[in-house]
Amino acid sequence: MRLHTLKAGLAGLAALAMVGLAGSAAAQIVARPIAPIPVDGGKIAGKVLDSGIKAWFGVPFVQAPVRELRWKAPQPVKPWNGIYNADRMAPECIQPLRAHNINHYFGEEATSEDCLYLNVWAPANAKPGAKLPVIVYIYGGGSTIGSSGMALYAGETVAKRGAIYVNFNYRLGILGYMAHSELTAESPNHVSGNYAGLDQVAALQWIQRNIAKFGGDPSKVVISGQSAGAGAVSTLQASPMAKGLFRGVLAMSGNIWGNNGETMTTLAQAEKIGRQVQDAVKAKSIDELRQIPADRLLALQEDCQLGCSNGNIRVGSSNLDGYFMPDTPAKLFAAKRNSDVPVIAGMVNDESRNDLSTAKSFAEYEAAAYRLYGPRGAEFLKLYPASTPADVNAMGRAAAREGMVGKGARNWAVAQGKWGNAPVFIYDLVHVQPFNPAALPADRPDLIGAYHTSDVPYWFGTQDALNMFRPTRNWAPEDRKLSEDMTASLIAFANTGSPMTGAMQWPAWKADDEKLLAIDTTASVAQAMPTARWAFHNTVNPAASVATPARGTRD
Repeated sequence: MRLHTLKAGLAGLAALAMVGLAGSAAAQIVARPIAPIPVDGGKIAGKVLDSGIKAWFGVPFVQAPVRELRWKAPQPVKPWNGIYNADRMAPECIQPLRAHNINHYFGEEATSEDCLYLNVWAPANAKPGAKLPVIVYIYGGGSTIGSSGMALYAGETVAKRGAIYVNFNYRLGILGYMAHSELTAESPNHVSGNYAGLDQVAALQWIQRNIAKFGGDPSKVVISGQSAGAGAVSTLQASPMAKGLFRGVLAMSGNIWGNNGETMTTLAQAEKIGRQVQDAVKAKSIDELRQIPADRLLALQEDCQLGCSNGNIRVGSSNLDGYFMPDTPAKLFAAKRNSDVPVIAGMVNDESRNDLSTAKSFAEYEAAAYRLYGPRGAEFLKLYPASTPADVNAMGRAAAREGMVGKGARNWAVAQGKWGNAPVFIYDLVHVQPFNPAALPADRPDLIGAYHTSDVPYWFGTQDALNMFRPTRNWAPEDRKLSEDMTASLIAFANTGSPMTGAMQWPAWKADDEKLLAIDTTASVAQAMPTARWAFHNTVNPAASVATPARGTRD
């Protein structure tokens, strides 16, 4: 835990303020104090932002996963004396750092294994008993990078618009997902790996126990996530361990349903990868592995979020451990062991790419169809007909979208329709951000269109984060209005279980009436899904179809 608790309570805060009056966080707290709140472990003091929003940053929700707690399930936070000064973001979980000229660079963050902290934003008038809706966000980044401190994921605007917003860190890569036979043997539950998922459950349990003290309603919690974070929320919906911790799910561009939820990495398979890690650093035991500096472990880790420039050991997915994930998602749904809650599952229009979406001519398009689908290439070409270069471009992009993230979203809806009662709403963000050609980042997201992650700033009102260092966007009033509409829909979802608002009329997916919501600034309209095309993708296994968002947009 970061050592900045103050045993003398508010008097100690005042004393600290006199030591550093020159704009210190402590001075801001004394000038605009928030009465200490009792949470797990003790009392915390937050601060009031310039906007009037209340914030508590860097709140510990479990013990630091360091030393003997590396590769162990999260442990309850230890009590502290006095008042914990929750005025600054905690370090991100240790990970490779980003280039500074890419789309999603928001300033360097401290990085550490001591990283399991959360952040809370609340409206200015929030108080215990207010029973406000709660939006929780789980970051993406391929399960190897990402941070709750990233400006794009901040909650100040959501709080201004009437909800409590919470985000948190969870362990990543080798430290968050590595399984090993020795770890399995020492575990009281005879499991290993899935530490990231257990961190997420622990954070959601903390929210259930504590959020009412901030003015939130624990029965109105919606979990959201993007990319790997979307995979996380879909996994949490399937895991019996997370039952009762949320009333709804928003998954942006990701899920675990690409293969109909029928297969996952087994514990035995994951343990073999853990042995590769051990062999690579020549450690004789798990105890020796726990002594290896984390940066040496990161050097082993394949990290294609940053251009595949690191090692070649891939660690970053949940396994069937019999505990956090006792079975495949499909079997958990069939046995009704999952959380039967409403789901919003979506994508952005141009995020998925393969040989079809990059074809420039019909000859390239046709060749890609047969290369990917073999003898079924002719069937594909009937479902996605093209002749002109414009047709090739449109059909290729549609095929990539529908055969990747889209397929998973539809499979999720099918599973919920088959085994559950709660509705599923599918969306496609078609709006392209208004890029400023004079100040584009090095990875040129403007060349993609509606790129991977481009829906996040609309859901949370964090558009200005993309102009922190360079004015890369020329945001227009219609962009601001779209963000207001999307946030209002998300808050309605938390309040009622339905995202329906006057501005956004969501069609619930039905097996006999498959529709999605196409989201744009001019109008968000229900569109019929081309069912035959979406169904085709469930019957093929493309030979070389890979979703590859542009470098720097993979969050």
